[in-house]
Amino acid sequence: MPGGDPRRVEALVFDFDGVIVETEAAEYLAWHEIWAEHGHDLRLDEWAGGLRGPGAFHPFHELSLRTGLDLDEGTLGARKTKLARRRLASAELREGVSEWAERAQELGIGVAIASSSPRDWIDSFLVELGVQTRWPVIVCFDDCGVRKPDPAAYRLACERLSVDPGRAIAVEDSRTGLLAAKAAGLFCVAVPTEMTQHLDFGEADLVIRSMLEVGLDDLIAQIRGVR
Repeated sequence: MPGGDPRRVEALVFDFDGVIVETEAAEYLAWHEIWAEHGHDLRLDEWAGGLRGPGAFHPFHELSLRTGLDLDEGTLGARKTKLARRRLASAELREGVSEWAERAQELGIGVAIASSSPRDWIDSFLVELGVQTRWPVIVCFDDCGVRKPDPAAYRLACERLSVDPGRAIAVEDSRTGLLAAKAAGLFCVAVPTEMTQHLDFGEADLVIRSMLEVGLDDLIAQIRGVR
């Protein structure tokens, strides 16, 4: 593994939105509704630009510019969360997530979440799905105060697991997350969603359509074969 011992994988670090639960379509629709309330149309390609990397599109900041209004980010952010959560009332884990997390624990590999979302957003889904104990380490915006592509969440997750980032695997679905994971020194597996499949994942170490496509044991064997 880049920067680490290729014979050892000691951590599996999941992004949350789009990887553990597919929330991104609901978030787009929530922002679309908020933009419509302010007389503007949020195109899908514009919103998806926020997942591309540095200098990416931010729906709140862009709406403020287009309306010329002194909008309150906290108020609109809370409304976006409420609208998105309503659409995700019956959310499920993405396929293969449980299998990878459970197998990692069986192998004695540390498991964590590294996310740009707030803790209450993440916890609400994990509790609702009954899997809150599956990820003993959760690092989110509340812990770092910065969002991806800043690598802080991945670095802190590895630190809390007492693992060298070079011995950790990141699972991401967006380019911003991919850049964060690589900047932190992790091996990165990209599992794009329908909302992110058009993005550039050229820097990913592996791109797969589903976590059911490759078992965790096979993935570790592939990593060992890289070096």
